[in-house]
Amino acid sequence: MPDVTRLSQLNSSAIPDLFKPHGLKVDWVDAEAPIPGSHWGDEEAGLIEDTLYVRTDTPVHSALHEGGHWLVMPTERRQALHTNAGGTLAEENAVCYLQVLMSSHLPQYHRQQLFKDMDAWGYSFRFGSSERWFNDDAEDAREWLEQKQPALMRLYGGQ
Repeated sequence: MPDVTRLSQLNSSAIPDLFKPHGLKVDWVDAEAPIPGSHWGDEEAGLIEDTLYVRTDTPVHSALHEGGHWLVMPTERRQALHTNAGGTLAEENAVCYLQVLMSSHLPQYHRQQLFKDMDAWGYSFRFGSSERWFNDDAEDAREWLEQKQPALMRLYGGQ
């Protein structure tokens, strides 16, 4: 397992507090129990309808990413959501961008740590690092969010 920040290292209310205003519930799964709705399995966050499933060993970046998928998807997809968030490549990039923005809104966490965690986990970007992608190559992701989710961009602060 890569050395990344786990939810156990944050205040237990940090992720629920981030998503609650949007209507996404967070359900804590017992340690070692399978995470419902996890596309990748193991400790990765899962999504089923309006609930994000996590354990204390879930990586922070995974909770942000899966929660970000839920935030940007249309209501019709949310209602049928089970395990695979789906969406286009443009939406996937927008979710990565959004998780960076949201990371700055978590107490005890910050953008630089998220970049480190994403790189350690193996997110792959054309320039080799998540930070370089975010700073130098994510215009399309930012534009997608500005066009399709302007309220999220305003809330989480743009770049």
